Amino acid sequence: MNVTIRYAAGSDIGCSRENNEDSGYAGARLIAVADGMGGYAGGEVASSTVIGSLRSLDTDAHNDDLVESLGRAVAEANEKLRIVREERPDLSRMGTTLTAMFWSGARVALAHIGDSRGYLLRDGELFQITQDHTMDQLLNAEASEAGQVPDPAETSRLSHVLYRVLDGRDDREPDLRLREARLGDRYLLCSDGLSGPVDAQTIYEVLTAEAEPSWAIQRLIQLARDAGGPDNITAVIADVVESEQVTETTPPQTVGAAAQA
Repeated sequence: MNVTIRYAAGSDIGCSRENNEDSGYAGARLIAVADGMGGYAGGEVASSTVIGSLRSLDTDAHNDDLVESLGRAVAEANEKLRIVREERPDLSRMGTTLTAMFWSGARVALAHIGDSRGYLLRDGELFQITQDHTMDQLLNAEASEAGQVPDPAETSRLSHVLYRVLDGRDDREPDLRLREARLGDRYLLCSDGLSGPVDAQTIYEVLTAEAEPSWAIQRLIQLARDAGGPDNITAVIADVVESEQVTETTPPQTVGAAAQA
């Protein structure tokens, strides 16, 4: 059975920010979300540079090793950030998260760094398929290994502090792995502007209720705004379907800062 993805992307500035530092992309072989940081212009430049670089993967060219190809593309994007930082000292603090999936039929490579998230809706259950690279998660993991209980006040204080991002510096390695998609799977990639104010149960309810990816994205963005919209909100959804179900080719979609670059 031949499978493909049906996809949509959306981004919103939110209710509290003056500009959109998120970028997103959805195409036939690549979906990705990047949440930029580092000042008024820095976040926009970082996320749009990375998404702009990764878009070259969204071709019909054959790739024998999806994970290797995606990992190499992320490294190349990080190198472009290094070049930008050298040319623009005012952007020395910029960086971005990245969660991306690179498809070939039912095989898909996943790359993740930072605290944007990937979710999988499969057989009526919602799974988070990425781990936040935040200091509180790191402290929790270290405490668990040592058989200890971390200080709740300390972990709460560090819940938004990232210890891994793409910022043009060396040794910025994402989590990389290969997954097998199944017919009927629905994948959601999103920035923390969605996963922060909208809880997992509500995300599950929307993903199960809204059949069309674009409708689900619109609903999720509105829920984040209704919850105060404290940050930029970006989401990409990919549904795994039979190739025969896709009668028209959907053009690739670029959203957020990358759409303005």
